[in-house]
Amino acid sequence: MSAAEIDEYLDRLDEPKRSTLSRLRRDILAVIPDAEQCISYAVPGFKVAGKTIAGFAAFKNHLSYLPHSGSVFPELAEELAGYRKSSGALRFPVDQPLPPEQVEKLIAVRLRQAFPQMPGDKLGVRARLRLPSAGEPRAT
Repeated sequence: MSAAEIDEYLDRLDEPKRSTLSRLRRDILAVIPDAEQCISYAVPGFKVAGKTIAGFAAFKNHLSYLPHSGSVFPELAEELAGYRKSSGALRFPVDQPLPPEQVEKLIAVRLRQAFPQMPGDKLGVRARLRLPSAGEPRAT
């Protein structure tokens, strides 16, 4: 599994889906640059320390951001009020990328959930990603 597989996934898409999801990929990697890129459940995914933290998918009439957790969206309910969503997918238009700051917040929530042992982080994930401890705001 590799970045090449995500390249192939994106290459099969028509515009504007391809460019919108390419931008989302760049935004995800800007937040978690050392993430392992993979295909998970037949769609692109991004893993940190073996846990899938983010992903995306293209559909006929929309695109989806996939947090790989059903408990991410409730934490950001007010900010995500304008989007259609299920517990596992945030839908957005094929020609309107998610704002990068929204992607960062989605990933930050998922990372806190995926690695609850932080602080005292044996994997060093919090330090590598410059994440705040629980309750601390993230510096921008």
